[in-house]
Parts: sequence; structure tokens; C-alpha cells
Amino acid sequence: MGSEGFYQEFEVFSKRSDTSPLQYQFSLLAPNSELALILAQENFMRREPVADIWVVKRSDIRKMNWEEKQTLQRLDNKDYRNTKGYGYLKKKWRQYEQGMLDEKEILSWGEEEKSENG
Repeated sequence: MGSEGFYQEFEVFSKRSDTSPLQYQFSLLAPNSELALILAQENFMRREPVADIWVVKRSDIRKMNWEEKQTLQRLDNKDYRNTKGYGYLKKKWRQYEQGMLDEKEILSWGEEEKSENG
């Protein structure tokens, strides 16, 4: 058997803890899945601690083709469901608070009392 078909590509995923989400880490070349797992373990022993490692042959991973991706497009306009964030509220609140106690307003309070008493 030639070297061209000997190695297969594997994708390595890991979890930092049992409750952590699975995260993609890297690709590697190995002759089979058992050796791919050993190589992945060796790699993590030099890096960070992990709770679990998944090794998947790249050819076993199926992704969507262009036509299938088109089915993910929303047919209705429901952008209102997507939150844009509320980061602007802090600035708006600060402007509101500053506007409440501006100098003109405070000085106008004294004028109102004079007109009521006068």
C-alpha cells in the first residue's frame, strides 16, 4: 500500500469539563482512529487539561451543500426577535439624569417661587 492512502485526516474536539460544550481544536493525520486518539491525547498532555477528547474522521463529517444552506434562510421577516443589545441604555440614562438637573432647570425653580409669591 502506498503512502498516499495510508494516512487519513481526523478532526479533534475536546471538552474542558464534563459539563463544558464540545469545542473544535485541530486536525491531524493518522493511519486509523485508534492512533488518532493517542496522538490527540499526546497533544493535550503538553497543553491544557481536558475531560474528554473526540476524534472524528474528516470523511465521516457531512456538511451542507449550497442548496441545503439556502433552506436555512428565513422566509418571514422576524428581525424583531433578534436582540441588538442594550448597550446604548447606559448612555441614554446618563443623558437623562444630567438633563434632569441642569443649571437652567434648577434656576427656573427659584423663578417659579417668585411668581407664585409675587
